[in-house]
Amino acid sequence: MTQSTPQSENAVQPRVLRSVSVVSMMTAVSRVLGLAREVAMAYFFGTSALKSAFDIAFVVPNLFRRLFGEGALSSAFVPVFSETMVKEGRKQAYAFARRLITLLVLFLGAVTLAGILLSYPLAAILPAESRWLLPLPMLRIMLPYALLICVAALVSGMLNTLGKFAISSLTPFLLNLIWLATLFGVFPFIRDLPERRIMVLSWAVLLAGLAQLLFQLPALARSGFRFSLCFKELRSDPKLLRVLRLMGPAALGIGLIQINVCVDKMLSFWADPGAPAMLEYAERLIYLPLGMFGTAFMTVLLPTFSKQVASGDLAGMRGTLERAIRNLAVIMAPCSVALAVLSLPIIELIYSFKGGQFGPEAAVLSARALAAYAPGLLFFSFQKAVIPAFYGMQDLRTPVRVSMFGLALNITLNVTSVLFLPHGWKHAGIAGSTVVTSMVNGLTLAVILHRRHGSPRAGAVLVPVLKSVACALLMALAARAVFAACGGGFIGAVPEGKLGQVAVMTVTVAAGIAVYGGLMALVSRAELVEMAGELLGRKKLRRGGNG
Repeated sequence: MTQSTPQSENAVQPRVLRSVSVVSMMTAVSRVLGLAREVAMAYFFGTSALKSAFDIAFVVPNLFRRLFGEGALSSAFVPVFSETMVKEGRKQAYAFARRLITLLVLFLGAVTLAGILLSYPLAAILPAESRWLLPLPMLRIMLPYALLICVAALVSGMLNTLGKFAISSLTPFLLNLIWLATLFGVFPFIRDLPERRIMVLSWAVLLAGLAQLLFQLPALARSGFRFSLCFKELRSDPKLLRVLRLMGPAALGIGLIQINVCVDKMLSFWADPGAPAMLEYAERLIYLPLGMFGTAFMTVLLPTFSKQVASGDLAGMRGTLERAIRNLAVIMAPCSVALAVLSLPIIELIYSFKGGQFGPEAAVLSARALAAYAPGLLFFSFQKAVIPAFYGMQDLRTPVRVSMFGLALNITLNVTSVLFLPHGWKHAGIAGSTVVTSMVNGLTLAVILHRRHGSPRAGAVLVPVLKSVACALLMALAARAVFAACGGGFIGAVPEGKLGQVAVMTVTVAAGIAVYGGLMALVSRAELVEMAGELLGRKKLRRGGNG
């Protein structure tokens, strides 16, 4: 294994964390708007079957986004694009990117057209009273979103490789902005017609896909890239075949996982028409910290690992990965525990408003899903740190092999939950199975990476992670006590009135932060200082003991 000097390792890692802080800040804007849109959706639609049908229809174009956008294709594209930039120059890298975008447009255009056409015979064979008819009209409208958002994701990968993280990280906010503008600017003119409202919202999603692509092109143009399709040159670039070979195993793995996501939604829809909406409301709260930090780390780590591997600096990559895991544990442990122990008051505070469609029963059921998802924050973010290490080494096969086992485990747990858990808990079982699968996948990948490359080292990450979790658990006890003392009730009841809820939760969160920060300063000061200092952009950090 190639060794790196402490100076070179430290030079790379603060840049990574500073980039993460940029991505986190921009992603935070998008995630907050995403949460705001779900709050509005809860107000207008609650946990109705119509809301669940919309969520099911929207998950299909998102399947392609994860597969061809931020998933397998992007993960195969970024290392090859980075390598071309280093070895052949920017002009050749841009020519390669244009050819890949052209190939993507041809393929997804055909898939989109086929999906729209096939939806009509499917609607004809379903019974007239079937709830499965509800998503089909929305699906026909939103399918082209897949093409637009996947091209936008490739453009984002180019910007990230060029070190322009802000624009690409801010891009997703356009979807939420257009979504919210539709809810509050258009819905008032469509009174008491939820079916028509949901169709208008589907068209807004399609418009948002186009906006996300157009928003990024000027920044790329300023770097010398000219967006165009080049159909005649597709056979002349061997890098296209290389990308397809690299993405093949990952496409299989990610594709099956995303199909499993669709199956999860459908199983929950079959178990309870409102279950997909309940899961979506809970997921949105999980995505807030996960998107701000877990996804931000993955976004920055992939091009960083790719460059370190290309230069032979595997020791530097190991150090970067270990720091990322430590930092994620410091951030995610308290978030995970807080969302679990305060799930009901958090759901009530955020989603329940007077005059809306989100009632007390919807709050209780959504809180169960949130409590089941919450422990997954640690494992979801851990996976997002480990997987880019494989992608950076252009090893997309290993994550696929691991995900195949995880897929079987997840399906087994999901079906078991739907068949055997009581009504009102089936959707929580589906959420819990996702967490268990993520834990197994992440730990398996870490063991494989350690055996092959000596990274991550258990001594460098295990003790700091356990310290963070222990401090978070003690924080939870203190937070529950403060919540009860403020009138919240120890078993999860919430005070009446939105101002009262905000006041109680503000005091509870402040107490939790103080307790967690104090405990971490006592038992894990080095990791706390490392995380805080690097995110604030300090060039040098003095720490010791943890390698």
